[in-house]
Amino acid sequence: MKTSDCTILVVPGLGGSGPEHWQTRWAQKLSTARRVEQADWDRPDLKEWTGRLIEAVAAAERPVVIVAHSLGVAAVAHAAPRLKPGAVIGGFLVALPDVEDPATRPDGLAAFAPLPRDPLPFPSLLIASRNDPYCAYDRAEDVSYAWGAALVDAGEAGHLNPESGFGPWPEGLMRFAGFLKRL
Repeated sequence: MKTSDCTILVVPGLGGSGPEHWQTRWAQKLSTARRVEQADWDRPDLKEWTGRLIEAVAAAERPVVIVAHSLGVAAVAHAAPRLKPGAVIGGFLVALPDVEDPATRPDGLAAFAPLPRDPLPFPSLLIASRNDPYCAYDRAEDVSYAWGAALVDAGEAGHLNPESGFGPWPEGLMRFAGFLKRL
């Protein structure tokens, strides 16, 4: 599949993926990409976040591929059972936060716990770092198995955000292109 054949829904996490974030850069670069906007990026509300994602999927005129980062990944997992059947054909999920662990969970995210463990209804890829401050690698591995997602070990890559050195993230874009080819 080519990017022109699908709608790419970019689902940022807490803070909304600022201008230097790879998600923002990809959304600007990929002509069929659309951000799922939230009313408040700093005080996430599970019902609102999932509702906006569900609306964006329903409004898409082409098959949907989701590109989610951090809390956006958790929002995707919560919304998945309520997404229009067959509308989402793939999920590129990066840096899952462990919303169940109060030791690593940022304040205000407890409403996103527990994390759903049902298999996702679309092919997905979960990219996880060995030293993500918000999720232990073994936890990401366990969740990927529950979701039926392929797991990609990103090595010691922090939270895969600009603070960890991932601004443009060209390697991620290449991985995303490979993911699209398999859909």
